[in-house]
Amino acid sequence: MRLLDHAKNVYSQTGEDGILAAILETIVTRDKWCVEFGAWDGQHFSNTCNLIENSGYSAVLIEGSKERFKDLLKRHGKNSKVFALNKLVGFKPNDGLDSLLTSVPIPKDFDFLSIDIDGNDYHVWSGLSSYTPKVVCIEYNPTIPTELDFVQPAAPEVTQGASLLAVTRLAAQKGYELIAVTAWNAIFVRSEYFQLFQIANNQPAVLREDVSMVTHLFCGYDGTIFLAGHGSLPWHGLKYSGRLRRVPKIFRQYPDNFGWLTRKSYKAYKKLLKFLKRP
Repeated sequence: MRLLDHAKNVYSQTGEDGILAAILETIVTRDKWCVEFGAWDGQHFSNTCNLIENSGYSAVLIEGSKERFKDLLKRHGKNSKVFALNKLVGFKPNDGLDSLLTSVPIPKDFDFLSIDIDGNDYHVWSGLSSYTPKVVCIEYNPTIPTELDFVQPAAPEVTQGASLLAVTRLAAQKGYELIAVTAWNAIFVRSEYFQLFQIANNQPAVLREDVSMVTHLFCGYDGTIFLAGHGSLPWHGLKYSGRLRRVPKIFRQYPDNFGWLTRKSYKAYKKLLKFLKRP
């Protein structure tokens, strides 16, 4: 089964809504519960909104931002099947997902978990032990080559992410198998369901078809260093120049988390870079 053939967006970003529908139809024993964090406003690039609104799912939606959480309540606050939590999901016993879900009447093996927090996704899933969702969708850093095993430090202030190979390694340790890879997300099922999907080879290099975000660095025999591929910092909107430039430390975070002053300063920084490139 090639799950990417079912890719379709209702609210999702890169076809996850259609892929997930095909997966859940294949897994017959379902309880119609899902969990998503960070849930944003409950709609923006959501992997659960379609399940909630069109398939009658109960849901736990967790969002750390107070402003986004207000919008989430506007979207789902009147739905008695939606449990909205304005919390930051960590990876320690007192702030991990295990702890947060104890207040909700959700089955231990609920249908679907979506993890998208732009950084510590790997560590949050690693810290989950009391719950074993049937299907897990977790964001990986799409700029990292498939063959690299990279995991950022377990620190709330760091927003670097993990590679596809790393999250696949973690999944295997937790009893999950890779069944689909979109441009941004890796989707896993518990091992007992893997045979249902008739996937002959589920290695990351086989299932990952889109590597357009990767930039490769290599050298010529003469010592010249080359860059090839995507050639930019996608979230910051900066292209690589003839030399490699690190983003100043103040801006070295996920741009959607910038405060208003940092956002304003970053716009000025980008204008300065364009000015300096003028002849």
